[in-house]
Amino acid sequence: MKRQILNIVTFLRGAEPRSNVNLLRPLKKQIKLLKKCDLPATFLFQYDALIRDDFIQEIRKSGDRFELGVWMEMNKPHVEAAGLNWTGRYVWDWNAHCSMTVGYTEEEREKLIDAIFAKFHSVFGFYPRVLGAWAIDAHSLRYVAEKYGMDAFCNCKDQWGTDGYNLWGGYYGQAYYPNVNNAFAPATKKENQISVPMFRMLGSDPVLQYDYKFDPDQGLKKQGVITLEPAYVQDGGGGNKRWVDWFMKENYCGKCLTFAYAQAGQENSFPWAQTKRGIKYQYPLFDKLRKEGKIEVETIGQTGKWFCETFPVTPPSTIVAENDWKGEGRRSYWYDCKNYRLNFYADKNGFRIRDCYLFRDRYQERYLGNVCKTNDLYYDNLPLVDGVRFSGNGVLAGLYFRKDGKELTCKDVVYEEEKESVRLHVLGTQAGDITLTCSPEGVRVVSDGVTLALRFSNKAKEIVSAAVSGSKATLTYNNYTYFVTSNVPFGSDYSLTGKDIFIQLAE
Repeated sequence: MKRQILNIVTFLRGAEPRSNVNLLRPLKKQIKLLKKCDLPATFLFQYDALIRDDFIQEIRKSGDRFELGVWMEMNKPHVEAAGLNWTGRYVWDWNAHCSMTVGYTEEEREKLIDAIFAKFHSVFGFYPRVLGAWAIDAHSLRYVAEKYGMDAFCNCKDQWGTDGYNLWGGYYGQAYYPNVNNAFAPATKKENQISVPMFRMLGSDPVLQYDYKFDPDQGLKKQGVITLEPAYVQDGGGGNKRWVDWFMKENYCGKCLTFAYAQAGQENSFPWAQTKRGIKYQYPLFDKLRKEGKIEVETIGQTGKWFCETFPVTPPSTIVAENDWKGEGRRSYWYDCKNYRLNFYADKNGFRIRDCYLFRDRYQERYLGNVCKTNDLYYDNLPLVDGVRFSGNGVLAGLYFRKDGKELTCKDVVYEEEKESVRLHVLGTQAGDITLTCSPEGVRVVSDGVTLALRFSNKAKEIVSAAVSGSKATLTYNNYTYFVTSNVPFGSDYSLTGKDIFIQLAE
């Protein structure tokens, strides 16, 4: 049986200028419930939380019961402790140029890491071995891993526009070894990896989160949130009991290829009144599922150690949801490996490859050697299919399956695993049954003869340029050129037609 792992990770801020919220109360309430349910958990301290005696006293009441680490977002006392100038509007400011490591030079990033690690050590008597941030650069990850020795990192889920942090096209779930040139990509070669796993946070809805709040006419300016976070309720999320039951059932169904994973918990910036309903439902549920042997609950540091002992390089993984939480027949299958990620999506209107991003060791993040000077930040990888950013003007982008010029529908999808690969048997289409296989090398489509047709809006042409010649496609994105090859020639409209189509996605 593949491991079904849940981490409870809560990060702590010492100041919240956006609202008058009691930041201590969520910590006290979560600790009380965690103890009642006998659940392990991890608390990550921002620097301004480390200098609050009330936070430290509350944590010390529990002895060594919980795992402790650092949350690497900057604030005024942290920056000044590193001997630098604070440029934020408030004591903590969420804008990327001052709150994230990318807003500082690489030398300054090292000073900021040393400052928070020194403070943590002075408070608790040991150095932390887990670190999280909404976003963090590759230089900082490499520095902290080599100097302090770490068990696990964690970063934000994929999102577009939320809080001004744009993280898009990454390894969608579970965990990966970051690339030395891009913290948001798994290394494709072992010599280029930072050998501390990065876990994806927040437990995204695998069906709806990807294009939530997306309008095919207007595109996506700011994504909504449907995650395991207890603060979210309305359209699903961790505060909605029905959604939580659905998520736990689908996420931990065993169809994960290597291991299943999610991160629960809630930052203390949300008031207890907003999060208590979800937390009071989730934590007893986690305890129940653990006792039934359906999940394992452990600290993120424990999971990180196991990951390093088990996987020398980033393993392939899947996230499977064979129905959406509303029961409307929407399916989603995510396949991730060190070379690419792919999402296959099906609903009553048809099926398509909704997303495919490529990972390349030489594609550098924007902040390698550079400083972010803007309020927002961008982390990404190399797009091949993007059902969100390539859409607009009434066009729903994707790689569609066609026969005789008509897009296909299906009656069922059957999922099958084999070593590092998965097969999706798409049954009952107008062209007969189709088998799509994802392996680390690429994607194979076997049928009685179909056309894979790429649909995209004019917006896509502003994002990526592409040209085809025979069985090779050449793409350029963010001044980086990359290639995709196939065993059949590309049409002038980037389409592929045949009974056995293989698209090489590994470099």
